Amino acid sequence: MIVSAWCWTPGDAVRQVARLPGAGASGGATAATTNRFTEAAMRALYRRSVGAGFGTLLALGALGHVGPVGAVTPAWTAYVANAGSNSVTPIATASNTAGTPITTGGNGPAGIAITPDGTTAYVANFGSNTVTPIATVSNTAGAPIPVGSNPDGIAITPDGSTIYVANNGSTTVTPIATASNTAGTPITVGSAPFGIAITPDGTTAYVANTGSGTVTPIAIASNTAGTPIPVG
Repeated sequence: MIVSAWCWTPGDAVRQVARLPGAGASGGATAATTNRFTEAAMRALYRRSVGAGFGTLLALGALGHVGPVGAVTPAWTAYVANAGSNSVTPIATASNTAGTPITTGGNGPAGIAITPDGTTAYVANFGSNTVTPIATVSNTAGAPIPVGSNPDGIAITPDGSTIYVANNGSTTVTPIATASNTAGTPITVGSAPFGIAITPDGTTAYVANTGSGTVTPIAIASNTAGTPIPVG
């Protein structure tokens, strides 16, 4: 499951990093729900259960990237990107235990997405223009995949066959075939693309262009961009 991710900087409100199954669409907790939150200044992960405050603090690497920085596998392992230490920390949510940080081989890990079968996490390395696959069974990183400039937002199709990566610095989205971990031809969208969402039927990806105030639809079957939709 791809989740909204958040950081907490001094003077800001707490922001969510990983919403486990059972949380509401906006991050609001329901009964028996446990959420995780990061606090950038303390480099820690909070565990919060309904009516129980923030609970246990879990130490992580250097944080601070504002954006999607966490994802949870179907087996309930959370992966959190540590932008300041070029690593990803796996968290066993059942025991609230942080595992050994995984070096991504890239700079400034940002967005994370996990394949529907939970076998691979893909990490966008904002500072090195690559995406790193991580085998979740062994928590080992594979060879970084070159993409566009400043990759950030990342999403995977429901069938797990293709990753779409928003290249914030190059006005493009790069598709990656998960079977071979090879990047396809970049798709031109609007200025400074950031967030990506894919429809449940896997037919369309929607890309938020932060620099042009638009959203670009991409037809997944042909990897062609449609007319940008003006938004706020």
